[in-house]
Order: sequence, then C-alpha cells, then structure tokens
Amino acid sequence: RMGFKFPTLIQKQSIPLILSGCDVLVNAGTGTGKTIVYLSPIIHHLQAYLPRINRSDGTFALVLVPTRELCMQVYEVLQKVLHRFHWIVPGYIMGGENRSKEKARLRKGITILVATPGRLLDHLKHTSSFVHNRLRWLVFDEADRLLDLGFGKDIAEILALLESGHLGYCNENTANHEPSNDEYQRQNLLLSATLNDDVNNLAKISLHNPVTIGLEENRSFNGKIKPSSGTATDVVTKERPQFEASNASTEYKFPAQLVQSYMKVPCGMRLVVLLAVLRSQFAVEPSRKVVVFFSTCDAVDLHYALISEFHWVSSFREDRDQKEGSFISCKTFRLHGNMAQEDRRQTFHHFNEEKSALLLCTDVAARGLDFPKVKCIIQYDSPGDANEYVHRVGRTARLGQKGEAILFLQPIELDYLKELQKHGVPLNELSVKRVLDHIQVSGIKNHKQGKWTAVEMHPGALSMQKALESFIIMEESMKQLAKDAFCSFVRAYAAHR
Repeated sequence: RMGFKFPTLIQKQSIPLILSGCDVLVNAGTGTGKTIVYLSPIIHHLQAYLPRINRSDGTFALVLVPTRELCMQVYEVLQKVLHRFHWIVPGYIMGGENRSKEKARLRKGITILVATPGRLLDHLKHTSSFVHNRLRWLVFDEADRLLDLGFGKDIAEILALLESGHLGYCNENTANHEPSNDEYQRQNLLLSATLNDDVNNLAKISLHNPVTIGLEENRSFNGKIKPSSGTATDVVTKERPQFEASNASTEYKFPAQLVQSYMKVPCGMRLVVLLAVLRSQFAVEPSRKVVVFFSTCDAVDLHYALISEFHWVSSFREDRDQKEGSFISCKTFRLHGNMAQEDRRQTFHHFNEEKSALLLCTDVAARGLDFPKVKCIIQYDSPGDANEYVHRVGRTARLGQKGEAILFLQPIELDYLKELQKHGVPLNELSVKRVLDHIQVSGIKNHKQGKWTAVEMHPGALSMQKALESFIIMEESMKQLAKDAFCSFVRAYAAHR
C-alpha cells in the first residue's frame, strides 16, 4: 500500500541487523527509505510481544528528529505502518504545539514517540506522568542536522536522563515475550546522510559496539578498524570504526538518475534568471513540483509575495495559451522557521497534495522531508556547507524517480565548485543566455541570434528587470519586504562558511 514492492538496498542491508538488536550506524544517501529502516524492525518486535503491550506500559521506542516538519512526516509514516496493529499507539511531541495536550497524551501512554529534542527534554524534566522506564529503542534520525541546529547539549542531557549506559542487545528470542523491567536493554540507532566530527562524537557517546552500514570501503579512519560482532550477512559491510572519519575528500552519494548543474549568474541578474528558470520549468511540464532554497526567511517572504503578485505584460513564448496575469501556472507555497506552527503544517500538507506546485523555503525543508514527485531543486542561495548541498538536492530523485538540481553561483563564487568537486559532485554548466532567450519582448526580433554577448544586455532580461523594479517601487509593502530581504541577505552572506 505504501508503494514498496521490493526493499531498497539500504533497507535490505539494515533491517536484518536492526532486528538482531545490536546498535547500528546507518550512513546512507537521502531518499533511500531510511524511515522504514528503523520503524519496521521496531514494530515487528512490538507486535509480537505476548501478552500484548498496552499503552499504559509507556514508551518503548523514541525517535529524535531535527525539525517539526520531519516529526510530522515520520509520525504519518508510522501511522500507515501501524495500520493493522491498533494496540501499538504512535504519537509525537514538538515545539509550537500545546504542551498541556502533549502532557495529557503522554499520561495516557504513547508506545512509539517521535519528538524534537527541545520539547522532549522539557517533558523528561517536567512531566512526571511520562513513563519511559521500558524504553527499548532510541533512534537519532538525520543526526547531522540535529547537531547542525545546535541540539548537541540537549541530546547529551537527554541521554543522561535516559541513563545512557547500556549493553549491546542481540537476542533472537526477544520477540517471543515481553521482558520484565530488569531485562530491558536499550538499542540505539543513528542515521545520517553525511558524517562529520559532531556526528562521530554523538556516535561515540550513544552507540555501544555498533555495526556500521553504508560506509565506503575507501573511507579513512584514525585507528584500527575492528570487525563487529554483529550478525553476518553477505550484502553488508560491517566495521567497528573509531569514528574519526576524514571528511575532507569524502565522496557524497547521489542517485544515478539525478541530473546536477549550475548557472553562472551575475549578481544583478539573479532575480530575472530565477523567474525565467521557473517559468521554463513549468512550461516544459505543467504537472511538476519545484523547490527553491533561500538563505533567509525574509528572502522567502519577498519572493513568495513577488511571484504571487507580480504581473508582466511582455510574454514568454509559451505564454500564448495562459491567461494574462498568471506569471507561473501553479500554486506557490512558502516554508521557513519564522512561520506559525499551524501555517507550517498547512504548507507541508498542501504542497504534498498538489500535483503542480512551487515551494520557496529555507533549509528547514532540506532534511529528511519526503515531498512526493519533486522534479527540480533550485538552490538560489548556495548552501553554507557542502554537506548541506547533499540534503537540499536529496528532496528530488527519491526512490528511483528522475530529478534535476540547479545551483545558482555568481562569477566570483565559482571556486565553490572546487569544494563540491572534492566530494565527487558532478556539475555541468547551464547556459544563462539560453534560459533568457525564452523571453520575448514586443518590437524586438531575432534576439536569439547570439549578438548579445553580455547577458546583462539581453533585451528580455532588461525588460523584465525594469518591470520588476517598477512594481516593487510602486508597492510600499513590497518595497519594505525587499529592504528586509536585502539586509538579511547581506548578513547571511557575511556569515557564509
């Protein structure tokens, strides 16, 4: 029912080992079905307990995720997998929700709990009715993002409160009975698309004698690599690392069906080129989804208002069949951390349900979220860290589907390509002029003949830029949004890694 006819490679490798009960570190690319990797073994064990578990027994499994959107997504997947196991109660707690209602749900009992770190720590400290003494599984999903967002101290405190010391647990007979309290041994699982020093440190303090899955054979470690005592399978590379990975030249993993490219765009041309790319994207295939990443919340707000309200008389080639005033023929959504929780929830669900839509967002949408059928990712502002590039483009080409990723770079930023090339990112250059040639301007013919050597002098670009400036100057609210976005952009750019 969920669309899995066969397990993905990482599911095939991971699930048998997680079922065995050992701590596991899963290093796998985005869009490979990692959520099922940990949910299915947990549910497999829980549904087999005799006598059946009751919600009053408290929480047996805890899943930590970095963002509210990912929290909701994992919870929704969990609900689907639990369809037949009505006695296993799923639940979630996260920032922005009503704390009293969460407290009431915890008091009744939640068997599998999905949580963001801050809110979980709050309930661990202040909700005495939160029963977690039988906790069997602790999962760190998108571990690198958890640490990037500054949850390191919260996680350390959570581990301390949960009594982090435990023994590796590998017992094939576990599923045949419900252990008594003194038999509980917690299994910790850590999943991450990228490895860095922070993730390595978290693995050190949270995993005991872990089996590692997905690590490249050529990845270098400082110290000896010892074989794990985990269950052997032919398809899994298992190592006992010392977690001192060298990240300088680590090659990232990308789906073979993902086409990656970049555009060299002068600073003053960025907005015009973005609009041209968006229009051409939806002209090629009207029923498609596109996600555009910005570095700041203010930039998202400006471009959302601009695309929603801007009308241009001059037209693209393909505009003839469109109604006047519809600049992009799809619904437009925005998503960033400064939005109210209910607005974020509505955006997440509506964008998922639409067949053709545009999402403008910050990196709050870069990790773990599985937006169905996203065909193109546009990185309007380059990510501050090369690792973040992986997660942004991971919103497309998921589970075997085709996808495209476009990175905007200014001429002075081209050295950024060298950073990506160190990690094996294959990028081809897209012609800015070819995109601008889609713009037709009344009274000008043959503007595609190549005589416009500088893209800044392209008649279509000049015409659209003039129209955009006039529109923003005339609209006072739009003018303020533009000022805010500019100031935020300068601050963000100054802090770029």
